[in-house]
Amino acid sequence: MSFSSLVSDITYRDSDRDDRRSQVSRARSYASTAATSVSISGEVSSQLHGGYSHPLARAWQAERQLTKAMLIYPLFMSDRPDEETLIPSLPNQYRRGLNKLVPFLTPLVRKGLRSVILFGVPLADGSKDALGTSADDPQGPVIQSIRLLRRAFPSLFIIADVCLCEYTSHGHCGILRDDGSLNNTLSVDRISDVAMAYADAGAHCVAPSDMNDGRIRAIKLKLIEAGIAHQVVLMSYSAKFSGCLYGPFRDAAGSAPSFGDRRCYQLPPGGRGLARRAIQRDIQEGADVIMVKPASQYLDIISDAKEIGKDLPVAAYQVSGEFAMIHAAAKAGVFDLKTMAFEATEGILRAGASIVVSYFTPEFLDWLGN
Repeated sequence: MSFSSLVSDITYRDSDRDDRRSQVSRARSYASTAATSVSISGEVSSQLHGGYSHPLARAWQAERQLTKAMLIYPLFMSDRPDEETLIPSLPNQYRRGLNKLVPFLTPLVRKGLRSVILFGVPLADGSKDALGTSADDPQGPVIQSIRLLRRAFPSLFIIADVCLCEYTSHGHCGILRDDGSLNNTLSVDRISDVAMAYADAGAHCVAPSDMNDGRIRAIKLKLIEAGIAHQVVLMSYSAKFSGCLYGPFRDAAGSAPSFGDRRCYQLPPGGRGLARRAIQRDIQEGADVIMVKPASQYLDIISDAKEIGKDLPVAAYQVSGEFAMIHAAAKAGVFDLKTMAFEATEGILRAGASIVVSYFTPEFLDWLGN
């Protein structure tokens, strides 16, 4: 029994819906058991099809200069359908509701936008609790956005960030023990259930950013058992470092911890050895893409990731603090914005990344031309 099922009687979930989902899950498991029993008992890293099932994922397997295909644009999806609110600490970035999504993306897709990554921002009263139960709510902003985007933009590659920090009342990336420390076992079960809900909704890629130990293997196994591992890319935030560069993101997503910090699960600055071990672990557990975050401050880790995962695409997240600092430097007249953005991004690529998550994506679509 999964953790989500175990706690369903004390959450906001509808029991009938859980029963139906459980029946579908069991049916999928029975259908896939014969085909996947060897994989499950062996190495999950042998499952490769999901990593290149989509045309964009296949393009990511090649190394090249900066192109539109390697850019992923972060979107903050509000549970208020008509919201379009500027994020003051994140220049030119907005929280948007479902009704604003297609009009905003339509011109970007025409310019060549290939991929987005979705972050949910629940704002309704009672939408946050200790278990993050709204993270996989079928009526929540992420699942509704996935379904809408699949209909509106059939060629757009949709990534769902998988974490609980936006949905928990305490703001941490998992489920806590009574003493406030992270319960890794319950957190992994919960995170993997959320990843499955996003995959079921139609996400081409699930990207766990929580940094709990073992979540890549747990998600991969559930994808295998559901019979959809061949069509879902598993992108791991493998080397995610703690630090001060996430402030604007936390303003945007409302995900700042209500107490303490995330140093017990995010990597310590300078922890190069830990980063290498985390990258190796996630590859062994079945990750299709590995990510380093932040990007520009950790070019050595990107280089390590390319060395360790030389046969995998490496992604780098040019985080909110990096983006805001480049804007501030450009405003101060140090260099023009285009020059600074290109230099920062090309440095990331030279270090070994072939995928870049960037808030500069709309500008790059113009700067790179046809």
